[in-house]
Amino acid sequence: LNASYNCLDRHIEAGLGERVAFYWEGEPGDKRTITYNDLFVDVCKFANVLKSFGVEKNDKVAVYLPMIPELPVTMLACARIGAAHSVIFGGFSADSIIDRCEDAEVKLLVTADGGFRKGKPLPLKTTIDDALNRGAETVKDVIVVDRCNLELNMSEGRDHRWQDLMDKASDQCPAEAMDSEQLLYLLYTSGTTAKPKGIMHSTGGYLTQVAFTHKYVFDIKPESDVYWCAADIGWVTGHSYIVYGPLLNGCTSVIYEGSPDTPDKDRLWDIVERYKVTQLYT
Repeated sequence: LNASYNCLDRHIEAGLGERVAFYWEGEPGDKRTITYNDLFVDVCKFANVLKSFGVEKNDKVAVYLPMIPELPVTMLACARIGAAHSVIFGGFSADSIIDRCEDAEVKLLVTADGGFRKGKPLPLKTTIDDALNRGAETVKDVIVVDRCNLELNMSEGRDHRWQDLMDKASDQCPAEAMDSEQLLYLLYTSGTTAKPKGIMHSTGGYLTQVAFTHKYVFDIKPESDVYWCAADIGWVTGHSYIVYGPLLNGCTSVIYEGSPDTPDKDRLWDIVERYKVTQLYT
């Protein structure tokens, strides 16, 4: 089986390609409506981008992104070709990035110039530069999403802009069949009490569990519900109940970039009303 196929192709083949996969809203108020067809195209393109950098089955790709659509796109593109993604929470330091990239022997890293949080852009690329200047020598390429229009130092030969790569990529990338025990992703413990430990999640068992729990715990009815998990994809809750669980069940979800109390405490309820959210998980 393949995680990306089960999240995307399967629903498109069933005639649900125009169903909304994600309503995405940025903290400054910018919005995107992303159908299953839209998501499929971007995932296939980025899977081809990864292959163009020599990323193969069993390679590790680190992801240090804000809550923007490029985050689930990267995860599903990795799954499509059998590379394991390792998402690093955007609030972690350069030392945390070094620890995780060195332990996993990460080959390629995906980041952004920054992300919006509590009314201002928080830089991410500068943290990556700090980390790679001091360690994580297995990382040979860095792909950078322009989110906040921050000035960047781009290292010649190492750093590449997301949009430039996507503009050149083919949107045809068949999903590769994986063994049920194929490593889907690594997610590290916080490291608050000891050195961070990489928890390995395999494809078959993980997909079965999150599809089941998402469907029955939330009583999801994909044809009518709009679901919002107001967590961060940097944690396992976000992996399971923002990305894989909802997409496996063909659900329409909300992703919000920043703090739900910015610019005021009513932002969360404004989003609920705007997208007619029926199931809210906080």
